[in-house]
Amino acid sequence: MIFSSILCTVVTYICVLLGVAFFTLLERKGLGYFQIRKGPNKVGVMGLPQPLADAAKLFTKELTKPTLANQSPYFFAPVMSLILALLLWQLYPSESISTYFIWGMLFFLCVSSLNVYGTLLAGWASNSKYALLGAIRAVAQTVSYEVSLALILLFVLLICGSFDFVQIKHSSELIWLSLLMTPIFLIWFVSCIAETNRTPFDFAEGESELVSGFNIEYGAGGFALIFMAEYGNILVMSLFTSVLFFSDSIFSFIQLSDTFMVIKALFFSFVFIWVRGTLPRFRYDLLMRLMWKVFLPVALSGLLLVGGVLYMFYVLH
Repeated sequence: MIFSSILCTVVTYICVLLGVAFFTLLERKGLGYFQIRKGPNKVGVMGLPQPLADAAKLFTKELTKPTLANQSPYFFAPVMSLILALLLWQLYPSESISTYFIWGMLFFLCVSSLNVYGTLLAGWASNSKYALLGAIRAVAQTVSYEVSLALILLFVLLICGSFDFVQIKHSSELIWLSLLMTPIFLIWFVSCIAETNRTPFDFAEGESELVSGFNIEYGAGGFALIFMAEYGNILVMSLFTSVLFFSDSIFSFIQLSDTFMVIKALFFSFVFIWVRGTLPRFRYDLLMRLMWKVFLPVALSGLLLVGGVLYMFYVLH
């Protein structure tokens, strides 16, 4: 039993890393066509082996060691980021999961809140002003938007009555939660974009003013690990978006719920790319104002409304 669980976990992580590799190809192809140009198309057939070529290039390059960097945390930060990104995939709500998390929502909050430490460690340990400024921006941004993510998870918790993602996945038998709570779903998705430091909220790596931000000193394998973690987080947040707000129970009668869940997760991950190709970068003060003066009041007001309606429902019944 233990051996099968370990084997399933290893296979899952390998599949996630392959998915991350080809998601980068999808992004480069998508951005190319958004900008009326071709994406990667020289390596192999239609550029399909391009992610493998990029990985081979990055992991065979010389590993740089900045003289003034704090060596141990500098090398540990990318590894920590990737480990935390992979841990979230333990919550994959499949019909044949190897590990069952009854308190999956709490595990998600705990692990996602630790993600910020990888970025902070990378920026601080690099001993560069650009890297430190990028890390400070990322910390303030991530901590702020974790508040809205936690509040929106409370909506789902109140309606579904479970911390388990598998039960949440099968809870909405008649209607998607996104149709019941469209503004809350939009707040969730914008918060996901901000939480993963993606355009238009990519202040941690703002190349227009910080050269490359928190990862400026990283190259070769360290750079690859950091961005594998970022794209892994994008895919897992897309997956949780499909699970929380677009339940698969509607399709469970034809035994294809996992397939539809993956298709919807791929769609939301493509929306991340679409947003990157469409929107310019926000101003940082507007980003923080959006969270504390718009998302927080709306989420708290909605939570009071939903909690009051559910309380009256249980009192009357």
